[in-house]
Amino acid sequence: MEAEKNQPTSSLLIDPSQLPPEHRSGYVAIVGKPNVGKSTLMNALLGHKLSIVTPKPQTTRHRVLGILSGDTYQIVFLDTPGVLKKARYKLHEHMLRTVDRAIADADLVLFMADATQPTPDTISLGHLDNRPAILAINKMDLVQQAQVLPLVDAYTRQYPFEAVVPISALTGHNLDVLLREIIHRLPQGPPFYPKDQLSEHPERFFVAEIIREKIFEQFREEIPYAAQVNIVDYKERPEGKDFIDAEIIVERPSQKAILIGKGGRALKRLGTTARQEIEAFLGRPVYLQLHVKVREDWRNRDRLLRSYGY
Repeated sequence: MEAEKNQPTSSLLIDPSQLPPEHRSGYVAIVGKPNVGKSTLMNALLGHKLSIVTPKPQTTRHRVLGILSGDTYQIVFLDTPGVLKKARYKLHEHMLRTVDRAIADADLVLFMADATQPTPDTISLGHLDNRPAILAINKMDLVQQAQVLPLVDAYTRQYPFEAVVPISALTGHNLDVLLREIIHRLPQGPPFYPKDQLSEHPERFFVAEIIREKIFEQFREEIPYAAQVNIVDYKERPEGKDFIDAEIIVERPSQKAILIGKGGRALKRLGTTARQEIEAFLGRPVYLQLHVKVREDWRNRDRLLRSYGY
C-alpha cells in the first residue's frame, strides 16, 4: 500500500526523539527525456538495481519509487518515464501523466540533461511547473567539461535551477556532490518509511519489470514496445522454488510468433535469462512460467491500460 506523502508513517515506526534535530526527508522526482540516464542514476544512488535499464529509449513506463536513507536524511526518489515530444499512443499519455503527478508530489525535482546533446530539452522543461529543481548534466564521462558550458548556460537562461551538477551516473562521478545538494534542499522532518526499506512496490512488480527488461534486450524493433508483462500468479513456497506465472501481452499474432520463436526456443531463452535475474533479485530459486497472449491495440485501449496498472 502506498504511503501518503503528507501523512508520514514514521510516527508509528521511529521515536522522533531518537532522530537528530536536523533530520531531513523529502520526495525527489527524477525527470528528463528518454534515455538520459534517469534509471541508471537512481540505481547508482541507491546502490541497488530497482529500475530496469536498457540502451533503448522509453524503457521506463511506471513511476518507480526508491528510498535512500542515512542517519540524518531520507530521500524518496521517483524515477519517471521519459518525457516525449508527442504521445503516439494512449499509453504514452498515461506515462506523461505519471511524470506530471511525480513532479506535483515532489519537494524537489532532479532534472537530468544529456551532456552529449548540444541543445536544451525544452519539452521536459515545460513540465517542471515552477518547481524547485537541480540540473544534473549526465554522461560527463563522454565529453570534456568545457564542451558543456554553453549547454549549461542555455538551460540556466530558461529555468531558475537552484544548483547545477555535472555527473556521470555510469561511473559515479560527482554523485556525492549531487547527493549533498539534494539533502541540503529537503525539508526538515522525520522519515516517511522505515530506514531499512528500499521501495514500496511489491516483489511481483519488480519481477514483471525484469521480464520486460529481458524482452528489450533480446528482441528488436517493435516487439519490446508492443509487449506488456503481467504476473498472473505468484506463490512463495517455504520449501522448494517459488512459483511465478507471467503472461506477455502483444498486439499482433506476428509479434506472438516472434516472441515464441521456432519450436518455442526464443521464449525458452527469454525465460532462462529472466529467471536467473529474478533469482538474483529475490535471493531464492523460482520456477518461472511464461505464456504469450494477443490483445490487439492494447496501447490505445483505456480499459486494458487501467487493468495493467497505468
